[in-house]
Amino acid sequence: MRKKKSRHTAAPDQPHLHSPESYYTKITMANRGPSYGLTREVQSKIDKKYDPELEERLVEWIVAQCGSGVGRPEPNKTGFQNWLKDGCVLCELINSLYGANKPIKTIKSSGMAFKQMEQISMFLRAAESYGVTKTDIFQTVDLFEGKDLAAVQRTLMALGSVAVTKGDGNYKGDPSWFHKKAQENRREFSDEQLKEGQSVIGLQMGTNKGASQAGMTGYGRPRQIINNP
Repeated sequence: MRKKKSRHTAAPDQPHLHSPESYYTKITMANRGPSYGLTREVQSKIDKKYDPELEERLVEWIVAQCGSGVGRPEPNKTGFQNWLKDGCVLCELINSLYGANKPIKTIKSSGMAFKQMEQISMFLRAAESYGVTKTDIFQTVDLFEGKDLAAVQRTLMALGSVAVTKGDGNYKGDPSWFHKKAQENRREFSDEQLKEGQSVIGLQMGTNKGASQAGMTGYGRPRQIINNP
């Protein structure tokens, strides 16, 4: 009696969980290309907010503020990111705005990711202390990973506006590149003026000018009606 041939085919060799092949597979998957679907759509919308004309203005300001030693980026979004990514140019920028009291004492170019991100974080803290509001501060990954370079532009624009508004002589460049921030108009009042203000009746509540108690009866007394002959 003939033996039936098995239709089951041997599965191809799979790499062992801890083998070099498995490790290579993990690395390859970790470095896969850009994602698609909803994530791609969201990233596309973010990218559209990036302003190439604004990029030119910011580059001109940073070079004017820090000097030609910071170089110039390639004229595109990727070039702008790579120029700022290690945090060195940003740290030079914020230091120049503080004048003699530089907040960042050591600025070093490094190829290590955590060092670059650390310098970006130092810039962000110094920018907030300088006067940039938290809502205008970008996240480290927005620059380092290119998540939202439009947010990086907004932070730099806000920083320039604060610098122009301060008018302390540390800003360099064309003042028309940034708008001045609205400044608070504080007024001081003496105790006597404050007391006088408490006795004033607002016009929306009417006025008591010319009012008197003539013709009024006391509480609890009936109104007197007099018939004149």
